[in-house]
Amino acid sequence: MPWEDAFADFKYPGNLARGLKVAIRASDGVSDYGNCFGVPAKGGFFRSFGARLPSGERVEFVKPIVYVGGGGAIDARHIKKGKAVKGLKIVQIGGPTYNVGFGGGAASSMHQGENEEQLDFNAVQRGDPEMERKSYEVIRACVAMGEDNPLISAHDQGAGGPGNVLKEIVEKSGGKIHIRRINLGDPTLSVLQIWVAEYQERFAFLIHADRINEFQAICDRENVNCEVLGEVTGDGRFTVFDDNNGSAPVDIDLDFVLGDVPQKTFSDVRILPVLKPVELPQGLTLQQALYWVLREPSVACKSWLTDKVDRHVLGRTALQQCVGYLQLPLADCNITALSHFGLEGNVSALGEQPYKLLVNPAAGGRMAVAEMLTNIVWALMTDLRDIKCSANWMWAPKLLGERAAMYDTAVAARDFMIALSIAIDGGKDSLSMATQIHTEAVKSLRQLVIGGYAPCPNITKFVTPDIKRPGDSKLVLVDPSFGQARLGGSALTHVYDGQIGDESPDIEHPHALVEALKLTQEFIRKGIILSGHDRSDGGLIVTLAEMAFGGNCGLDLNIQGIHEIIPQMLAEEAGLVYEIDPKYEDEVLEMLNQAGVLAQVVGQTTSANIVSLEYNNRKELEIPMTTLREWWMETSCQMEALQSNPETAKEKYKNINQAKRPKYFVSFDPKSTAPEIMLRAKEYPTAILRDEGTNGHEEMVSAAYLAGLDPHEVHMTDLISGKATLDDFLFLVTPGGFSHKDVPQSAKGFAAKTIFNEQVFEMHERFRKRPNTLSLGVCNGCQKDTLLGWVPWHGIEPARQPRLETNLSKKFESLWVTLKVLDSPSVLCRSMAGTIIGAWSAHGQGRFYFPDKAILSEVLAKNLVTMAYVDHEGKATQKYPFNPNGSPFAIAGLTSPDGRHTVCMPHPIDRSFRMWQWGWVPEELKGLKDSPWLKIFQNAREWLEKNS
Repeated sequence: MPWEDAFADFKYPGNLARGLKVAIRASDGVSDYGNCFGVPAKGGFFRSFGARLPSGERVEFVKPIVYVGGGGAIDARHIKKGKAVKGLKIVQIGGPTYNVGFGGGAASSMHQGENEEQLDFNAVQRGDPEMERKSYEVIRACVAMGEDNPLISAHDQGAGGPGNVLKEIVEKSGGKIHIRRINLGDPTLSVLQIWVAEYQERFAFLIHADRINEFQAICDRENVNCEVLGEVTGDGRFTVFDDNNGSAPVDIDLDFVLGDVPQKTFSDVRILPVLKPVELPQGLTLQQALYWVLREPSVACKSWLTDKVDRHVLGRTALQQCVGYLQLPLADCNITALSHFGLEGNVSALGEQPYKLLVNPAAGGRMAVAEMLTNIVWALMTDLRDIKCSANWMWAPKLLGERAAMYDTAVAARDFMIALSIAIDGGKDSLSMATQIHTEAVKSLRQLVIGGYAPCPNITKFVTPDIKRPGDSKLVLVDPSFGQARLGGSALTHVYDGQIGDESPDIEHPHALVEALKLTQEFIRKGIILSGHDRSDGGLIVTLAEMAFGGNCGLDLNIQGIHEIIPQMLAEEAGLVYEIDPKYEDEVLEMLNQAGVLAQVVGQTTSANIVSLEYNNRKELEIPMTTLREWWMETSCQMEALQSNPETAKEKYKNINQAKRPKYFVSFDPKSTAPEIMLRAKEYPTAILRDEGTNGHEEMVSAAYLAGLDPHEVHMTDLISGKATLDDFLFLVTPGGFSHKDVPQSAKGFAAKTIFNEQVFEMHERFRKRPNTLSLGVCNGCQKDTLLGWVPWHGIEPARQPRLETNLSKKFESLWVTLKVLDSPSVLCRSMAGTIIGAWSAHGQGRFYFPDKAILSEVLAKNLVTMAYVDHEGKATQKYPFNPNGSPFAIAGLTSPDGRHTVCMPHPIDRSFRMWQWGWVPEELKGLKDSPWLKIFQNAREWLEKNS
């Protein structure tokens, strides 16, 4: 049976950290780890995992997870640094060093004038994200060894450069290094420049001397530079040797450098700003105010930002920024699974209120915490008290009055969190947020960003803001402010003469907020809340409108209040809005009111395209929802037009505003792979081939495993070095990513390493010609396999060979698209023809281009198109963004005439193989455990069973 079934009876809180489910102690004494990546195995290359629990093996649950930093979790075995004992080697990996950060990383906050260019060069810059990725792979391989992790201590390089990280990693034990062993991108650097250069994507480790060769081999595999700089001395001194002249430019006593820092007292004065009440135009109507508020950047649609970044890489995202079938960026929180094999995970959310900090620093601090809470509450957590927070401060405390304001904010946030039984356990600061430009002093807004994170026992238990049952549900306002309507620091004040007001929203009743949050969690646990949203930027009317935008429906609102209509609807007091089934109305209101929380029904949803509002029995608003949504999307449209193709930007928002619910259809009966089939997986060895910059291999490995295949991660360096050969595999899968940063364009570097290395090329050719093999290329792999000429068929002259070109939008696209599987020869798509379902898509160069139109005609005539982008009616479309790249005939994938070689540009199998990975799931498919897309790999296994 598969190891995940053996885990089924083990109850939450679980033991899983970043894919590490159970430790397997095999009868032969060899340890392996379920869903663990990069574990060394026989044959010289790396297997992804080998835990399948054949008879005789014993399951041992590993230590509990520890949540860190709001970004994930870590196996508890790796949370403590080992001691810096004498003889340990001091090692650095990462990119070559350049002269950045010299003179201080805060160059952007120094005096500017004639020296702007020099300040720019001196500032810290992130120069090599691919090196960050490669370094991650090195660390991942070490972590996957579990108790045998070779890393004794680890430290990332940041402020202070090597001069900081290398001293800190040896702590007070002392050490010596040879500074000239640091790899330089600029050979002219002096010792001083090398010592303090704050170049990023570099990491320092302590490693036992007898494991250096093993660690070096891991680095070589990932093409990551490894520098053995020196060793721990144990004498309490830190010495830097310059081998060029035999000098020791640094020789210091660490007790002096790393000793206790004496307490310092800072003094400041409170400067009370001269604030004025909000002044609004005479006769201002709610509709007129909404016209501008919905365009204000803090309120307006953020698609210009969310759709250009990969929001689902690694395939462990259960909830990202976009929700509903329109995929509008409305989500209040983020949910991430700990692995592809279980339902445990974590939730994170943010809170920030910079304009309210200008009105009242203490109130702004409390409101930032409250916003985080009213965002994070929509995911079911183990307990509200399990929330931990990071605090990121961006402030200019050196200016008179700002230090006192920061202190007031910190104290208020602290006291409020004590009342809530939560705490800050980490964070970051930028406390140089002021600059002098010629004669003018410029400072940034005060900012405190509260990031909250907590464990989720079930990542499928959450609520999103998009209305689920238009015409058959009611809307409830939960108001822990007890009817307050203060406009200070609101979006409304921004749009009218840049005001900030004189009275900020605040939290006077923390107990009521806590009770509201507790009951919200209880309602989510019981499945009572259909959709929900926080009241924050823009106020109550924006909250309600956004819920309608996501649900593509109308609202019939009837609200009673004690204030004028404008403050009542646009004040940004803390609060929540539920969509509920009418049968739960009495129960919900009674439980909230008994807990001391003010709550009222404020309206109902409708299937009509109208948002209407009666306030205190007077009609105040009646307008098409799509008109409001057009206003809301306008700022995003303008932003996107500035950074991409202006024509497609306009087309995008027009088409989204007119879109309907897609009609999904599955033409077969999706089933999970039977346990007895998974036990035979070794009969179907599958190579998951990756290169520098590949980022889709982890999820591809998991999908292959769940389909009953035997996946092995194989790096191009394994093939080039001869440590692995494709002759050992029946199925070759090349996943997505940015191989060689796509600098040569769409996988040309990946393909060139195959074509121009005789050994690797012949290996690929042998694989292609063997009649019992299959291949799949996804995204970056699609680009590579197309350049190799494996699709649409072998033997096309290079000048006529189809390839992938830049999207018509001229930007990277991360979207949930609807695909239709077509009737084609593809082995992988057999029995799936006619299926119309969603999948993730993420690419910047995904447009199929046919230099020879005759080949395109032949491809269409031979039915070699495997899947197409379709609209809500299931028809192939050229409309953007439903066709995210402009491919002719909506082509999303191709196959060879014999069906053995298939490519696709979207990510149906690697990032959409679990139902919880989907961006949107219609009600009729929510009962499925595994996604219909898993059939692609199941088809591969079934074909291999018959043909190998």
